[in-house]
Amino acid sequence: MSDASYRDAIFSTPLDRVARFSFDEQVVACFPDMIRRSVPGYGQILGMLGLIAQRHLRHGTHVYDLGCSLGAASLALAGQLPPDAFRLTAVDLSPAMVARARETLADECPGHAIEVVEGDIRTLDYRPSGMIVLNFTLQFLPREDRDAVITRLHEALEPGGVLVLSEKVVDLDEQDNAWRVERYHDFKRANGYSDLEISQKRNALENVLVPDSLDAHHDRLARAGFSRSLTWFQYLNFASLIAFKEA
Repeated sequence: MSDASYRDAIFSTPLDRVARFSFDEQVVACFPDMIRRSVPGYGQILGMLGLIAQRHLRHGTHVYDLGCSLGAASLALAGQLPPDAFRLTAVDLSPAMVARARETLADECPGHAIEVVEGDIRTLDYRPSGMIVLNFTLQFLPREDRDAVITRLHEALEPGGVLVLSEKVVDLDEQDNAWRVERYHDFKRANGYSDLEISQKRNALENVLVPDSLDAHHDRLARAGFSRSLTWFQYLNFASLIAFKEA
């Protein structure tokens, strides 16, 4: 397949009405560029997944990549682990994302046992797994659904399994939160986004991406039954946590 990805210019012209953000074909076409320029630390998080798996994943067990988008987490694991190390199911709700992810993963890692399915992680029939990756996905679910999803993921994990949860987060301290948001906008400007693009995308994501605080995430993980969790990475208002199921 052709690796056609384009520069993100979705919000570069003034819009009379900014539509709610959705993972449609327009977003799919520019998604790699959008993520690279919009999510601080995304590459570092992906780069650690294989190392986390090498340390915690039982050889040959099953892995989930939930909210897989174009399959970047799946590709990262396949690039760092041999084909017999794991079996993986990548899941996304967007048909456009699923179609592109299937093509990409089939082309890039044909020797690995990777299945891409279209589905809702709230209702998925989970199989026992040694590792679950939930990268920037929970934040798009209604808040009232998040506890139930994390509880189901805890139930799906084998004893000793791990959940990697990456999210945009908010600070409980308003002044600290404002500083992080301002520096995040500086980050986007440094990556070529205009003030118009930053403003219009923020409006498009309002009530679509609703972040929690780190404390809220850790509390939710504890309520779900995880024996411990820690924030292993944070860059401005983006963070990644790892949660451990008791062996």
